Amino acid sequence: MNIEHLKDNGTDIAVISSEETLIVDTQSALDLAMTVKYETGATNIVICKSAVCEEFFILSNGIAGEILQKFINYHVRIAIYGDYSHYTSKPLKDFIYESNHGNDFFFVPTKEEAIQKLTETQ
Repeated sequence: MNIEHLKDNGTDIAVISSEETLIVDTQSALDLAMTVKYETGATNIVICKSAVCEEFFILSNGIAGEILQKFINYHVRIAIYGDYSHYTSKPLKDFIYESNHGNDFFFVPTKEEAIQKLTETQ
């Protein structure tokens, strides 16, 4: 795992890159958030979709809700970038739509858009 610390428009952002899946459950998500906060001081995280387990995107298992609730509790904002076009689940599409219209969680196509979302909604 590599953590790149950016400061954009006065917002501290940690951009995570990894060849392995980093978020597989609630505890691994919380561990990642706390590692990032400890190492960079940032509570805004940009991460590639490939570093998030596929089970996260199956809403019926509750993993996404648990993880997002932990992030809210610890004041962590996250933008996950990647291709979401192959998902056909209406609840997932609605979840992504609603998240993208909030202030804390974003699902966008590119790393640049992820950084932008976290910067403009601060």
